[in-house]
Amino acid sequence: MGIAEALAGRWRACGVEAGDMVLLHSNISRTLREARRTHGEVTPAQVLESFLQAVGAQGTLLLPLFNFDFCGGAPFDIRSTPSQMGALTEAARLHPDAVRTGHPVYSFAAIGARSGEFAGVNNRSAYAEDSPFGMLRRAGGKIAVLDLDDQNSMTFYHHVEEVKGVAYRYFKDFTGPYTDANGEASPQTYRLYVRDLERGVLTDVNGAGELMWEKGLYRGQRPRVAAGLRTVRAAEMFDFVAGIIDSGRARGLLYAIEGGGTP
Repeated sequence: MGIAEALAGRWRACGVEAGDMVLLHSNISRTLREARRTHGEVTPAQVLESFLQAVGAQGTLLLPLFNFDFCGGAPFDIRSTPSQMGALTEAARLHPDAVRTGHPVYSFAAIGARSGEFAGVNNRSAYAEDSPFGMLRRAGGKIAVLDLDDQNSMTFYHHVEEVKGVAYRYFKDFTGPYTDANGEASPQTYRLYVRDLERGVLTDVNGAGELMWEKGLYRGQRPRVAAGLRTVRAAEMFDFVAGIIDSGRARGLLYAIEGGGTP
């Protein structure tokens, strides 16, 4: 059995199924170390292939290609700006079948049967309903996280926060040089729903993550335990997090105030 096939079996045991649309957040360091002990040299591209095998020919894999340099005025080129989210995501960006979405900070690579739905997606606000986060939710997709806790992976929380219009975040525009898929460059403005730094707002979502384990929303294994992969249905996570917000429990589960000040 090849390494991709062997790893694909691990991912399926954690809730990745044939035909799924899956958004994958990952730290593959431990996976590579363990795989190399039994299979010799293993590359991020092979790990990527294992996830593609897990979703199968009718499935679709999304990987974050987030790059925050645009926020500081650096140019973005959809054809070449690298991901800052690790080796697996760079392998996805360079995959010959990858389709890249257009937000210069929160772009994604889509590979697989429904990747064409993401061609030309150019949402101006990072976490909005028309973003890949919203598309994933409406498509009945899942989120998979490999060897990362919620605090360091689950950007989907911010999708729920933007849709619900939480008071501890606000919209901020960023303008910079932008080169599109046709090589045409021009100044473009995009939007992020950022935390309110003046109020000392800190992202603090591990509490909500623990509740998702308790409620049985997460399937699979905790970070750095066995396969280290967990999955959750995006729509179920949306409803759960929206319930936290609607019930006034966001502080302590989704955010904290630096120094413990007033909200």
